[in-house]
Amino acid sequence: MGEVILIDEGRVTAHIAAMDTSLANFLIPASGFSGPLFTILVLALVLDAVFGDFPWLFGRIPHPVVWVGNLIGWFEKRLNRSDRGKTDLITRGTIASLAVIGVASLFGALVGQISALGDVFWTAEVLLLAVLIAQKGLYQHVKAVSVALKKDGIVGGRKAVSMIVGRDPNALDEAGISRAAIESCAENFSDGVVAPLFWYVLGGPIGLCAYKAINTLDSMIGHRNARYLYFGRFAARLDDVANFIPARIAGGVICLAAALGSKTSGGAAWQTMIRDAKKHKSPNAGWQEAAFAGALDLSLAGPRQYGDEIVDDPYIGSGRRDALAIDIDRALSLYTISCLINAAWPVALKALWILL
Repeated sequence: MGEVILIDEGRVTAHIAAMDTSLANFLIPASGFSGPLFTILVLALVLDAVFGDFPWLFGRIPHPVVWVGNLIGWFEKRLNRSDRGKTDLITRGTIASLAVIGVASLFGALVGQISALGDVFWTAEVLLLAVLIAQKGLYQHVKAVSVALKKDGIVGGRKAVSMIVGRDPNALDEAGISRAAIESCAENFSDGVVAPLFWYVLGGPIGLCAYKAINTLDSMIGHRNARYLYFGRFAARLDDVANFIPARIAGGVICLAAALGSKTSGGAAWQTMIRDAKKHKSPNAGWQEAAFAGALDLSLAGPRQYGDEIVDDPYIGSGRRDALAIDIDRALSLYTISCLINAAWPVALKALWILL
């Protein structure tokens, strides 16, 4: 007969209970403000991957970013006067920006308080994060450009790319359309994916809503033209600050994704990013664009036309300038891997927190 092993049921039960507690603390940690941070992140990212921009919902009601945009428009119409001086316009733009950010933050605080009730009320925070992260939506918009180019040629490509970039589509050939789509994918990976997640982890629903307000302000009034040069200056500078860390995280994530991809180069992505990121007029956008350019062996940016204005920027990257629709597909593969890595870093951070 084999040896009989006596088991202390009390000790086993206590050990299992301790394991259950540790697992629960990992899966449902408290965030900086309230709520099960890890669980909310996972559920929100899954919802975004499945439903994207929730077209079935926001085809019937305005998207929260549209609400923010309407509020910005309301302030801009009343405060941005061409007969005012430089200092006055900067002050008015600052007041408008802070008011919009304040309203958005209050909404985030309300969602946070609802979520703090626990159980089913966490759904409010999950939905907020899912709606304000643009992973699938960005993929679909960029993919539409590739599909249109292949199916309808230059005319279809111009129409599709006009939905995601501000430059004059009629001045673009196939290479210009393809580069524009890839540049939009690169820049918005930070603005629409990395930064919202970063500010949510850092500041909960308040941080998330404040960031989306700042980013929307920059996209609407942060332009260097006669109308917004002074009125939108505060919004543009604040957006630069808010995206400073996320942009560099995004660049690093893209380099790692390029190293893991089958038809991309992580080394070239890193070298190009370090060398060419500073060529971009934005202190932040160059990091992602340069990483994409190096990974895909392309040259991005360069001279572009926005309406009547021609921007004579240097090229970023030393690869081909004649990008094609297939290069958009390659960029989307790189983007997909980057999104998966971006979704994993909060989990890794939590694991390190527990271990250390």
